[in-house]
Amino acid sequence: MRHERQAAILKLIKEKDIETQFELSDELRNLRFDVTQATVSRDIKDLRLVKVQGANGKYKYSQPTQSTDENIYDKLDIIFKNSLVSIDYALNNVVLKTLPGMAQAAAAAIDATMWNDVLGTIAGDDTVLIVVKSEEAARRFVYDIRNMLDK
Repeated sequence: MRHERQAAILKLIKEKDIETQFELSDELRNLRFDVTQATVSRDIKDLRLVKVQGANGKYKYSQPTQSTDENIYDKLDIIFKNSLVSIDYALNNVVLKTLPGMAQAAAAAIDATMWNDVLGTIAGDDTVLIVVKSEEAARRFVYDIRNMLDK
């Protein structure tokens, strides 16, 4: 149900200038979704929606632009270059070792990139476990990170 609702939200904000969570809730109810303000708020956060100025001068919900995605990769690059100690994989698991206290920032950066093969991350203080779809995906992920660090 959540995926269908979030897909409906994305469609709505492309088709209409939705300025508030209240408006979005009403539109979703018109589409037969039973939502609360808290649910809509979580969906906005999950979808990383932002408010942008529309043609009428008012602010509306929108999906982040490509430049936002580029900023995420820039932040990932900075975090890794300043905190990554080692990276390796076994089967479909990648393990990142970071400086103490930096694992959660590294995991959050990986999550924000929404890498296709990454199923999820778990962070401790100085270690991040990254579960990916396959051993080949793990190998590619490690290769990509090492290439990013060499630049």
